[in-house]
Amino acid sequence: MSSRAHLRAAIALLCGCLSTHAANAQRSSAPIPHGPIVLLWPDGAPGAVGATDADKPHLEVFEAAPSGKSDGPRTSVIVCPGGGYTGLAYDKEGTRIAEWLNLQGVTAFVLTYRLSPRYHYPAPILDGERAVRFVRSHAADYNVAPDRVGMWGFSAGGHLTGVVATLFDNGNPSAKDPVDRVSDRPDFAISSYGRLSLDPSFSTPETLRSLIGDNPAPGVRDLMSPDKHVTARTPPFFLFSTTDDQTVPSLCSVLFYAELKRKGVDSELHVFEEGPHGAALGEKYLELANWPVLLSTWMRLHGWIPMPK
Repeated sequence: MSSRAHLRAAIALLCGCLSTHAANAQRSSAPIPHGPIVLLWPDGAPGAVGATDADKPHLEVFEAAPSGKSDGPRTSVIVCPGGGYTGLAYDKEGTRIAEWLNLQGVTAFVLTYRLSPRYHYPAPILDGERAVRFVRSHAADYNVAPDRVGMWGFSAGGHLTGVVATLFDNGNPSAKDPVDRVSDRPDFAISSYGRLSLDPSFSTPETLRSLIGDNPAPGVRDLMSPDKHVTARTPPFFLFSTTDDQTVPSLCSVLFYAELKRKGVDSELHVFEEGPHGAALGEKYLELANWPVLLSTWMRLHGWIPMPK
């Protein structure tokens, strides 16, 4: 190993220890228990093939602690863990993210969506759309603002976020179910190393196979490529990726960002040199340890979390 590599490894180890210590200190000083579970469809999800837990998409609620001030409804974020549409990195990309959001004064809802091989398209997408509608329609129940409902996804969850944020509708005012009467458009979206493009130059026919299956219907593959559906109404996006990512190329985020810019959508992109796929909040990596600070600054810039006094 070169002297430069030794130095970088030593610094990374030190920073990782410090970052982990700081993160643990934050969590231990303000422990946040797991919250209540709410089913997205109490009477059964559309297309459900059974009645087990795997057939019941749901949200786990992490309410932000009261600030002691007479502040109004809070911002909320629906968190979508990754896992290739076959599993969920529920702790690393779910509950830990919810705790980080709570520390920013944001109420979080961690989404458990339906997975392959039991489910394919459109089930996980329906679950993501329903999550936004559910939180917005129940905003008063959780003291959150119906016009400050965000969505944050990692890897496959980042793809799910990209699909929901580009293929939304305004709701059906005549729907029998009041949840279906509201829009599923997130007010802002965050994608951490999400596959936001299926451009053939860096995707293969196998890409997203676990979601769309071996023989998707004509048009489904293009429908599931979020970069093809960006419009001026697409919500503001914060995009995070790394050049080192060997699972989801950073070009997915770059191409999506280019489409956002073309359509005039407020957006911010950060592509770091180092860091593997699945880095989450990046506490273990020298260059990534501060990327959540960039995110919180962006959220403050747009008024989704308050400026420090």
